[in-house]
Amino acid sequence: MSYQCVIIDDEPLARELLEGYLQKLPDFELVASCSSALDATTVLSTGKVDLLFLDIEMPVLKGTDFFKNLVQQPQVIFTTAYRDYAVDGFELNALDYLLKPIFFERFFSSIQKFLALKRTSEREGSKGLKTDNNQFLFVSKAKKQIKVVFDSVLYIESFKDYIKIHLQEETLTIKESISNFEKRLDKRFIRLHRSYIVNSEKITAYTKNDVEIGRREIPIGNNYKDNMLPFLKSI
Repeated sequence: MSYQCVIIDDEPLARELLEGYLQKLPDFELVASCSSALDATTVLSTGKVDLLFLDIEMPVLKGTDFFKNLVQQPQVIFTTAYRDYAVDGFELNALDYLLKPIFFERFFSSIQKFLALKRTSEREGSKGLKTDNNQFLFVSKAKKQIKVVFDSVLYIESFKDYIKIHLQEETLTIKESISNFEKRLDKRFIRLHRSYIVNSEKITAYTKNDVEIGRREIPIGNNYKDNMLPFLKSI
């Protein structure tokens, strides 16, 4: 298996260093190396990217601001020369945070975290695959593990430290961040707002400002529109 990687850093030497490190790993393919977040927008919106190496302090648009507004968020490893940004990175559920200058040993440790996460995800995916290819997962609620079939999910709504999973027949409220829950879903689910994820197969209508699932109107966040509208036109 080959993992698709993108590097975003405004420093040429920093990009060259990470490019050289990735060349040492046969299972990792560099698909783009960009000097700004804006240059990488097309690659990230149209192609499958598994791992993003993202500098934080860049001109025009900081890496953290860029990442939080991506509709499809790959696993991210933030890179920076400033220790003060570590909290910002981990609040965005970053896989890791690499402080420059980055040595290969520390870089390799991040890669092992990524591979461990992928192995866990693949095991959970294989357990959740039914014969009709309809996936599901289990969520914790009141000391129970409740089965949630993906096809029954209409949309997910976030509020504070909780999410509401709106199903066809009921609504489940669980304590989990929407960003963490998003990682457990498959590609039919689309983040269109910082507080909403929708099942794209359940969308019945849309405008440039919202989508409709049945009678429910769900807003498209301003920072998500550039990527979301082309996607809606393609479904």
